[in-house]
Amino acid sequence: MIRVNLLPQKRRAEARAEGKQLWLVAVMVAFLAEIAGLFVFHSVKSEELADQRRKNSEIETQISQAKAAIANHDAVKKKLEQLRAREAAITKLETARTGPTAVLLELSHILTPGRGPSVAPDKLSQIRRDNPLAAFNGNWDPRRLELTSFNEQARRVRLEGVALDGEDVSELARRLNLSDYFSSVVLLPGKQERDNKTGLAVVRFSLEAQVKY
Repeated sequence: MIRVNLLPQKRRAEARAEGKQLWLVAVMVAFLAEIAGLFVFHSVKSEELADQRRKNSEIETQISQAKAAIANHDAVKKKLEQLRAREAAITKLETARTGPTAVLLELSHILTPGRGPSVAPDKLSQIRRDNPLAAFNGNWDPRRLELTSFNEQARRVRLEGVALDGEDVSELARRLNLSDYFSSVVLLPGKQERDNKTGLAVVRFSLEAQVKY
């Protein structure tokens, strides 16, 4: 009787079966790991996409707000220009109303004994140091001079009058030049004559100056 030992073949078959099972398990593990990785990747990308969509929405909102502001810009600018024009007109009217009054009041101060032109003290002190002859004479008697005409056009004034001598006219010109309300004083040619009422020799003068108000 012949006996055949099949145990080694059986063991080899079982080993091959176990190897196949391990390979299938490894494949399944790898497959599941890949699926898990894809799921994680998809989740991350989904969050990034949602975040980008939120940012896009915020940008679109900002763009819409900017467009709305730009659309209203012309109207606001036009309104602002109207308000500025109205303010300038009011200022001009107010200046025209009060300016001549201030100039006449200043002229009254200049021709008042013991007073003088409106000038900053430090400016007057500097003038007296640099050129004493350019400063006004505080002892001058304005009654030595009389104005007979005052005409203003386009902020250019023309004064006419009579004085006892040329120094009185020069003193008036100096005071006008120092005043904060006058500038560019120009003495025009005058003439000497005899006053019909008093019989005194007088100087008839005229001068022009720019008024500031």
